Amino acid sequence: MKRSTVNKLLRRFLSPLLWIAVWELIALCVDREVLVPTPLRVAVRLWELVQTASFWTVVAFSILRITAGFLAGVLLGTLTGVLTAKLPLSEGLLSPLLTVIRATPVASFIILALVWMGRDAIPVFISFLMVFPIMQSHVQTGVRAVSPQLLEMARVYRVPPTRRVKALYVPAVLPNFSAGCRTCLGLAWKAGVAAEVISLPMRSIGRQLYYSKLYLETVDVFSWTVTVVVLSLLIEKLLRAVLLRLTKGGERG
Repeated sequence: MKRSTVNKLLRRFLSPLLWIAVWELIALCVDREVLVPTPLRVAVRLWELVQTASFWTVVAFSILRITAGFLAGVLLGTLTGVLTAKLPLSEGLLSPLLTVIRATPVASFIILALVWMGRDAIPVFISFLMVFPIMQSHVQTGVRAVSPQLLEMARVYRVPPTRRVKALYVPAVLPNFSAGCRTCLGLAWKAGVAAEVISLPMRSIGRQLYYSKLYLETVDVFSWTVTVVVLSLLIEKLLRAVLLRLTKGGERG
């Protein structure tokens, strides 16, 4: 068996099983479900939750909120990245705002958002804030990576603007765009669920986590946490597939 195949098997199966075994060992040593439930107990509870309609309603609304914030951040970050790459003045104007967003703790934004807007909008807003500056930076770097010589040649030969974008800018920006999206997705999920825990919107994973903790239902806390992890992995795989198709399309173009 090739070494790459062995490594792939280790990553996919043996490594997760090892950490589940560690979890089981810790639970047995602690021997208090209220502190650390066993993996089997969590799996049984998660299976019970999955069979309820309310579980899927909660999951759907959380996905909707966080995805909305993620997509808004990607869109505005991309537009702003192009703008700041082509117009240095706009970069100077936006730089203080981007610095504040990067430096301010997420909890501070969540508390301010509780004053500014309804609780259902807070996870969307927080997810957006996590994505926006990162996408702006990645897209700006991609736009500036286009060779000045190629741009000059395009001007000399009067290449139409749409053709320049497709042939020069898209191939240069796509790798940075893809890397930014992959980085931002995990941050959007973490920050979005954290915002739900604090703002407590109806039909949200964060609300379920909060009340599970409040009533010391540790098994439910673990079950909802596993749900967040699994959803994040599944959505990341979907995003990778979409980005791969976009990258191949950009290369063909």
